[in-house]
Amino acid sequence: MAPVIDDQTSYTHYLVARQAVQDEAMNRLTPTEDQRITLIVIGAYVAAVLILWNMPVIKIVLAPFKLLTVGLHEFSHAIVGCMTCAKIEAIEIDPDEGGVTRMRGGIPMCTLPAGYLGSSLIGAILVMCGFDILASKVASIFLGVCLLFTLWWARNWLTRGIGVLFIGLIVLLWLVAGSVGLKYFVLFVGVMSCMYCLWDILDDLVFRKAYESDASKFAKQCGGCMSSRVWGVIWFFISLIFFIAGILIGLAAFKDDKETQQQRADSLGTLQ
Repeated sequence: MAPVIDDQTSYTHYLVARQAVQDEAMNRLTPTEDQRITLIVIGAYVAAVLILWNMPVIKIVLAPFKLLTVGLHEFSHAIVGCMTCAKIEAIEIDPDEGGVTRMRGGIPMCTLPAGYLGSSLIGAILVMCGFDILASKVASIFLGVCLLFTLWWARNWLTRGIGVLFIGLIVLLWLVAGSVGLKYFVLFVGVMSCMYCLWDILDDLVFRKAYESDASKFAKQCGGCMSSRVWGVIWFFISLIFFIAGILIGLAAFKDDKETQQQRADSLGTLQ
């Protein structure tokens, strides 16, 4: 005789299981005391970037970091170009916070949006890793590799100088005070990269509509089905989603307190 299934009992079990999943999700996303400090730091970084962005004279403080994010933008073009069989000829950053990646071949449908979306994704990964000291060490290695590739493709001294400057800074922060400063450096570069992408997309593609922007070229590649401004808005929201996702994943993944984080980071140094 087949067993009798109680629909009411099954539904009750389903509700209990669903509530357990929801409770676990809420617990993972509820910040610990150390994570609250990190969120406050992220908020302070965002406020500082917005205030200093166009402030006369003082904005020069952000200039090296702006040039770094331009480098990450161009690196993203180049690395996707490599993935689509392009030959990278040069990466150049100019003092006006612009940049260019010269390549032959590749798939423009992939390489054109890679600048904004790639650098915002890199920024989101750095923000995520900025919640943990050990993860920040790993992220700094990743950032250093990105800069080394940029140096390889660099064809002017400003690009080389920015690469050498920040690789040197990463090494210095790795060695000083148990790499605690490295965590806040990685976090700042992540926030800066995300904010720069969001602002630059709006400034160049939506508000000002630069004639020869990545989005205008991409719109032509798509046959003009949507304007460059529409693509700019789409890229803006994708970049914003990356930024928010980086924060949420960081909250969910890194729950250890500062002391435990430091012990794990120190154990990596011992293994080395």
